[in-house]
Amino acid sequence: MPRNKYPEETVQKILDASLKLFLEKGYEETTVLDIISEMGGLTRGAFYHHFKSKEEVFDALCEKLFYETNPFKKAKKHKELNGLEKLKFVLKTSFDETEHRRLSIASMELLGSPAFLKKLIESNQELTPMYQELIEEGIQDGSIQTEHSKLLAELFVLLTNFWSIPTIYPMTSEEMWEKFLMIKEITDKLGLPIIDNDIVELCKKNS
Repeated sequence: MPRNKYPEETVQKILDASLKLFLEKGYEETTVLDIISEMGGLTRGAFYHHFKSKEEVFDALCEKLFYETNPFKKAKKHKELNGLEKLKFVLKTSFDETEHRRLSIASMELLGSPAFLKKLIESNQELTPMYQELIEEGIQDGSIQTEHSKLLAELFVLLTNFWSIPTIYPMTSEEMWEKFLMIKEITDKLGLPIIDNDIVELCKKNS
């Protein structure tokens, strides 16, 4: 059997086909056979050479889309911003209509799965040091008043990426808005006034 001279091209075709199907049909409704059919002539063997399952494809896709549009990396390039302003930049970009955001929204239906919830916890643990780095920058430049950068980073990720997700904590739209305002109150009091009026308005538009 001839070797694939361009394995990265095959992986990209699989990811492109999967993204299209996940967004059009939904993750649960998409099968590995659907992905193979969408891959433009590639075989089942080519798929399983690179990925063991649909779940592995989803993980790779989420990671790729995040790092392609990594808001923390973009924020750090803005040397004119202080630490708090960079954190606000990160938060505001989470409302941008990117493929990563669309995939994240589409994946909310999967949170009833313990395996998927475990993956969500693991991926969000990777966000904590990114938030912590900018919080510590804010402490140094005086824009953030706290002595607990790591704890505050962990708490912010917990509040925004778990506590406010309806599929984990069922809630009405009114309760979701109350939670958002509560998160603002908590972070303000803890010396991290990250949710400003612009972010409040963005949240209103997207709620």
